[in-house]
Amino acid sequence: MSAHEQMRAMLDQLMGTARNGETDRHGVKFYDDTVCKSFLLQCCPHEILSSTRMDLGECPKIHDLALRADYELASKTKDYFYDIDATEHLEAFIADCDRRTTAAKQRLAETQEELSAEVTEKANAVHELAEQIGQKLARAEALGEEGMVEESVKLMGEIEELRKKKAVAEQEYRNSMPASSYQQQKLRVCEVCSAYLGIHDNDRRLADHFGGKLHLGFITIREKLAELKKTVDKRREERGASERERSGGRRHYVGGRELDRRARRHREATRERDRDRGKERERDRERERERERRRSRSRSKSKREGSREKSRGRDRDRDHRRSRSHRSSSRERRRE
Repeated sequence: MSAHEQMRAMLDQLMGTARNGETDRHGVKFYDDTVCKSFLLQCCPHEILSSTRMDLGECPKIHDLALRADYELASKTKDYFYDIDATEHLEAFIADCDRRTTAAKQRLAETQEELSAEVTEKANAVHELAEQIGQKLARAEALGEEGMVEESVKLMGEIEELRKKKAVAEQEYRNSMPASSYQQQKLRVCEVCSAYLGIHDNDRRLADHFGGKLHLGFITIREKLAELKKTVDKRREERGASERERSGGRRHYVGGRELDRRARRHREATRERDRDRGKERERDRERERERERRRSRSRSKSKREGSREKSRGRDRDRDHRRSRSHRSSSRERRRE
């Protein structure tokens, strides 16, 4: 993204669609059905997981920072209940991810060598310690980049203790099985993002995973969903009460769903008017083409009549010359 595009995005995010005094620059409002409500709440998976191994591609609905700014301004005075829409969106997404995690575990169970309960427990202990080390190492590096050196050093001390425990656990795991089997990579599925982790992965590999955009993105999505689910039942009741109050004829603010319906009706009416205008313009063009065809036929007819008149004139001249020539010849013969 160029510097100009970055500056424009910042202005859109701060001031909304009307930052240049334009009231309908985008041709769409934040409450339209075509706008992603999860994006307005900064939790759309398409945005959070972009440029990762699980990039979902472009969201089928509109993402626009200016529309988000419009929503944040409008939501200060009206409740649009978009947190309910976002909750339903994230629940469906996470449920699909959890199904993939379960399927991945099932594939591992079918393809990897089956271990005894004792060996499996020891392998899991190594996995858990390795994951703790990876998570703390990623956190320590992030703190160091933020300038929080003391906190980072403290975490590094905790990591060293975990590494010692991991070395002991690895030795117990190694002693519990044949050397040939130990060398085989034992995989485990990350419960957060469904990625595969190996029991022999080093600390650097694990830190890259737990500090990577994919894993952190899933943490963000799962934490946002957990936050929304705490109040979703209450929010649904509030939305239902609001809709019942409006349907009862009492004056109330217009909520998000009603605005969506109004916007849809407005778009349909606009499209209908555009179609009628298009049909009228087409009829006007057809009438103009018909007039042009009549004028063209009239000009062609005039040209043909003029051509025939000229031809008749030439014929009369020729006949006249022939008649004069014949009379002259007759007089000459009489004189002789």
